[in-house]
Amino acid sequence: MSYSLVNRLAKVKLIYQGWINNYRLASIYTKLKKVDEWLRNRLRYCIWHDWKKPERKRKNLISFGIEKGMAYAWSRTRKGGWAVARSPMLKTTLTIARLKRRGYVSMLDYYSKFQTSIW
Repeated sequence: MSYSLVNRLAKVKLIYQGWINNYRLASIYTKLKKVDEWLRNRLRYCIWHDWKKPERKRKNLISFGIEKGMAYAWSRTRKGGWAVARSPMLKTTLTIARLKRRGYVSMLDYYSKFQTSIW
């Protein structure tokens, strides 16, 4: 089933909020940091996969400020989607700030709200 990025973020947010609410008294900062990084990579993968065709990938990379020649090369990479999501290609274009503008809320930010209020 295909979800838009906004719907995907809403579903993921519900799941991790419940999970963090359940385990918030434990010290899970280090674990959350790793899971949060994985989640961002997964979101980048989903965005890359949604773009589907190389031409759409190229146009979207250009709209994110990548130089045309570099965008052409990156859009036609033979790497798999997960390798692209973890590479500097998407980490520098689909930054945390851009994901936050689309509705992404970091698990660490949500967890830290509880840590300051409890102690």
